[in-house]
Amino acid sequence: MTLVYNTGMAKIFEPYLLTFIPIFVTVDAIGNIPIFVSLVEGLSKKQRQRIIMESVTTATALAMIFMLVGKLVLRAVGITISDFQIAGGILLFAIAMRLLLPGTTKYVITNSHDKNPGVFPLGTPLITGPAVLTTTLMMLDSFGVWPTFASLLLNMLICWFVLIRADAFMKVMGLGGTRAFSKIMYILLAAIGVMMVRKGIIGAFLK
Repeated sequence: MTLVYNTGMAKIFEPYLLTFIPIFVTVDAIGNIPIFVSLVEGLSKKQRQRIIMESVTTATALAMIFMLVGKLVLRAVGITISDFQIAGGILLFAIAMRLLLPGTTKYVITNSHDKNPGVFPLGTPLITGPAVLTTTLMMLDSFGVWPTFASLLLNMLICWFVLIRADAFMKVMGLGGTRAFSKIMYILLAAIGVMMVRKGIIGAFLK
């Protein structure tokens, strides 16, 4: 009886775990810490909190809008889910490979005094960029609305917490530690890209 119960619970939570991990990898909250610290250097605590709230709100809203209209747009232009899986997987793999190469950085850092860093570049494309949008749509198709929605919100909450505690993370992990963590995430991102291409090929040609 206990075994059946545990198996049933595992099946219930499995979609949530399987959607959480890819979104966590693509959001890369810890990897964004050095860029965030550079952008808010010299700002007051109140200004930092405002920028963090703006960035997480922008990132969440953009991802959710894409969740709602993404499939409609694909259908309107005649793109199947398998087509999107193949293209999205190639894109994720290309992004991961670019970020894994020595001497490359995630995005060009803009001057926070000239622009609003909460919206750009923090909200998008640092937190919610092409990789997050692509992954979210794939998870939506594979596991449904509620697991994807819950995983997205949880990841945005984690991102908010990480940015709030950015200085503490930097003291513990250091610049080298955050970069090493990001490299591991990029390897996982490359693997997710390969998985998407494989599923897309199976869906388009082998079913």
